[in-house]
Formats: sequence, C-alpha cells, structure tokens
Amino acid sequence: MKTSKFKVLTANEAVAHIAYKTNEVFPIYPITPASEMSELVEQWHAESKPNAFGNHTSVFQMQSEAGVAGAMHGALQTGSLSSTFTASQGLLLMLPNMYKIAGELTPNVIHVATRSIATHALSIFGDHSDIMAVRQSGYAMLGSASVQEAHDFALISQAASLESSIPFVHFFDGFRTSHEINTIELIPDGVIQSLIDQNKIKSHKDRALNPNNPVLRGTSQGADVFFQSREAINSFYDICPEIVQNTMDNFATLTGRYYKLFDYVGHPEAEHLIISMASSTETIETTINQLNEEGEKYGLIKVRLFRPFSTKHLIEALPKSIKSIAVLDRTKEAGSSGEPLYLDVFQSIAEAFQNNQLSVFPKTVGGRYGLSSKEFTPNMVHAIFNNLKLESPKNNFTIGINDDVKNLSLDYSEN
Repeated sequence: MKTSKFKVLTANEAVAHIAYKTNEVFPIYPITPASEMSELVEQWHAESKPNAFGNHTSVFQMQSEAGVAGAMHGALQTGSLSSTFTASQGLLLMLPNMYKIAGELTPNVIHVATRSIATHALSIFGDHSDIMAVRQSGYAMLGSASVQEAHDFALISQAASLESSIPFVHFFDGFRTSHEINTIELIPDGVIQSLIDQNKIKSHKDRALNPNNPVLRGTSQGADVFFQSREAINSFYDICPEIVQNTMDNFATLTGRYYKLFDYVGHPEAEHLIISMASSTETIETTINQLNEEGEKYGLIKVRLFRPFSTKHLIEALPKSIKSIAVLDRTKEAGSSGEPLYLDVFQSIAEAFQNNQLSVFPKTVGGRYGLSSKEFTPNMVHAIFNNLKLESPKNNFTIGINDDVKNLSLDYSEN
C-alpha cells in the first residue's frame, strides 16, 4: 500500500494533518512554535472536514494550556479521541493532568514542537528542556528528526498509544523542524485506517464514564494500597517498546519507510559513536558519512523512543567494536550529575556490562549542545569525535559556546 502523493509543507502542518485525521476533540491554546498546528485544525474544523474515519471534529480554544489539559482529560474520559499541541511552559501547565491521564492508562497523543523553558530569560526557540521536564509523568516519548518523520511518527504514536494504553508525547524540534518546509510523502486515509486497530478504538470508547454503567475512578488511596496500585502499571510499560517497534514494522509494510527505536547508521565496525535524538541526528549523519569516506570508523545511534527507555533495544543497536561514546543532550539540568539522555544511556551500558551483555565497557561521556536553537554544525560533530579519540575524553562538555569550542572544534585552516 505504498503512497505516491507528495506535498510541500512544514512539519507543523504534517503533524496537524495526521492528528486531525485520527482524533475527534481538540482543546487548543496557541504557543510559539506550535501555534500553526492549532490554527490548522481549527481551520479544517471550520471547513467541516471529517477525519479519516468519517467523523466530524470539535475544536475549541481554552483560557490556557492548563484548561486545555483539563478539557482533554475530560474528553478522554467520555471515550473521545482527543489530542492537542503545545510547547515550553504550555507543556508544563499540562503536567498535573498528564500524570492522571497516564496513571489511568488512557490513550492520547500530545504533539510538542520543543522549545526552551524560560529560566534566566524567555526564549521562543527550540531545545529539549520542556519535554525533559515532563519525562517523569508516565507519558511515552517519541521523537522525530525531519518533516517526513514528524508526519510518520504522528501516526505511529497514535496507533501505539491505542495499542499500549499509554499516552504519548510526540516531539520534534521547534523552528528547526516545526517550520522547516520540505517535500514529503503523504500518508493516505487507507494507511491510517489499516494501521489503527478499530478494536482498540472501541476498547477506548467502552471505557468511557457512563451513568448507566458506573465505575470507580480517580479515587483517594492510603498507604495500604497506593504502592501496589502504582506498581501494577509496570507490565504496560515493559511491553510498550515492543508495541512501538511492531507498529513501526507494520507502518513499514504499508509505506516502505522503516524505523527502529534506536536506529544505527555509520561504519559497521565503528569505534567511536554519538548518541542523540531529533534534528541533530541529520547533521551528525551527514558528517559521519563524509568522515567515514575519508577512512574514519564513526557511528550514530538515533534515539526514537525516549520513554519508556529500552535498554534491550539500545544494546542491540551498539556495534560490538565500539570504544567510546558521546551522548548529546539539548537541555541543561542544573545540579544533576549529567543530562537526562546521558544518564539513561550510561545506566543502560552499565547494566548490560554487569549482566555480561557487553564484553567491554566503552568510555561514555555526555555533552550539551543547541540550547535555544544555538547552531550545531558539522565542525562541531567532528570536534566531538576528536574528543572521543583522546585517552581521557572530556565529560560534561558544551559544544557551540566559547568555553569548550576552542578545545574541541576542528580548525580547518590546518588542512
């Protein structure tokens, strides 16, 4: 069922297209750089366009993102398929409801065009500080790196959420991806209908609150049962990575576009490796392709599914020849021993080494890049690999600002 319809659009439009096709209720509130998605679904609703299943939609603007999350939570409890779009502080305002939606195992997707959280100053530009601030909510997190991926992952996250009962944050880099204009292959309604299991939609609707079939939900619990109830969700999260991969495999069968939870590219016997996610992976991949042609042995792992983090799938993606790894985070977590992705990767490698799944513990360092859309260039990628070649690679480094660039970046004047 490969498609042949191509269209030039932004990632925001590519994502909104899928969200509108697969949902019914859209509480919205505009925030840069995600506003375009809300504007588009409101326009399509005004034009009375049906979704992929022939149903008409409801779109309404709330007083804030906190109201959006409450309205979305309520819509989900009535059995509706509901989604919204946000970024930065807007996502943080949704956090209390996100805990509830995830805790109640309610399928849902929030599409996030990532943006810096305002700290010492406000910035409308992109990094991962917003999604990292809600990673403990229980939402699964799927990240896309390009306009085509954003389009595809919007559908994959919707299908996987319904299959797993775990809500998803689908994120892509604000401005760098959200406003990128590119030619993509559109997913037709037939593929959408094939990928999304109608029985799972029915199961979601059957769980709707109904006065004729009352259930107990949203209770208050004490120490005697809360702990046990909270741990009861483990089995859902344990199988979620496999569900996402199976959804990706089914998607590949329908479209010819293949994805993995952790996609490896580069030399088959790479000795030095970068692990990163979202738009930076495009820059890294282009750079290592060039450097490998010049005789290097470099590799890249693209992190697609950030939550639940799957140690199994990460270790399967690692080349056995690897000697050193740099994990790149597009956020700063003040006071932490390392940034979020770095800590997850390091823990996974340590666990695998301890369990004899790895014969060698590769040198593993972390670095920060691209905060508030700070440029991230091939020169910087080369600098990171130069750092990895050192006997003692610098850890907790920054790339793209003066304090570390002078030590790490490649001076092309020497070549």
